[in-house]
Amino acid sequence: MAVFNHISFDEHEQVVFCQDKESGLRAIVAVHNTNLGPAVGGCRMWNYESDDEALNDVLRLSRGMTYKNALAGLEMGGGKSVIIADPKTQDREALFRAFGRCIDGLGGKYYSAEDVGVSTADIMIAHEETPYMAGLEGKSGDPSPFTALGTYLGIKAAVKHQRGIDSLKGLKISVQGVGHVGYYLCRHLHQEGAELIVTDINQSSLDRVATEFGATVVAPQDIYHQDVDIYAPCALGATINDTTIPLLKATIVAGCANNQLAEARHGEKLKELGVLYAPDYVINAGGIINVSFEKDYDATLATQKVEEIYNTLTRIFVQADKQDRTTASVADDLARAIIEAAK
Repeated sequence: MAVFNHISFDEHEQVVFCQDKESGLRAIVAVHNTNLGPAVGGCRMWNYESDDEALNDVLRLSRGMTYKNALAGLEMGGGKSVIIADPKTQDREALFRAFGRCIDGLGGKYYSAEDVGVSTADIMIAHEETPYMAGLEGKSGDPSPFTALGTYLGIKAAVKHQRGIDSLKGLKISVQGVGHVGYYLCRHLHQEGAELIVTDINQSSLDRVATEFGATVVAPQDIYHQDVDIYAPCALGATINDTTIPLLKATIVAGCANNQLAEARHGEKLKELGVLYAPDYVINAGGIINVSFEKDYDATLATQKVEEIYNTLTRIFVQADKQDRTTASVADDLARAIIEAAK
């Protein structure tokens, strides 16, 4: 498995492969850039179909964290980790103790936290083996509500920019993925009067949002062609691709999933079609912003910082229009400038 010439390798500072036979741990840690500070980014636990799929994911996610932390104004570099395993069947205590020892071996260059398939309870287990964990219970805790808040405000910023209105009342929004973050996002949207169409692979999650928020449930393959104003991808990445773009009827793509564009050229395609795209690592930064307040945690201050996502996205939208560029390329350039200035 080649790394340096991998399509998603982006001058990463360090890529570490971790294995522990006793617990069954197989993990990859990617430290992308530490110009702004120690790398911080969550751990994703997923039953990847291949090691290369896991490597591609961690390389892309870690780069995204560098840009996310930079544009959020945090003194953190970017990194990410993935555990190759089925989260439903593993001995989690042994696995996350081994994971904690793996992270400890990096000596503080990378701090991990929760992500898809990983809970705060898992992070607390790993924390018993290393101090280099974030999003701890009793401190910043579960980042999901803050990620959802930032995504909700980002959707409002997109609607304001495109349509000149401040309310989401009566708008139709399709939400792909209603797990922890998706659930909280649906609650925000429902409270403002939006009409929800949702999908997920977990039936209990779907039942919950259907019951509490009156959401319409559709099959996973049917979420793309719904007649909606906004498509909010909140599951795994790369859902904006050659297959799905022709199906979209939404004029705004704004959700909390990472790496929503399968390739950069798909951002160009959205622009050609008149679809406003909220760059994923900008709109979904609420969780890591909350984590950044962990040392002397203050939920009020964390919330105020998350609310800045609205203005950051507005600035990106305006600049993209003025320069006739994609929002993704504008966001990338802004992030790179911050990172380079910190050298």
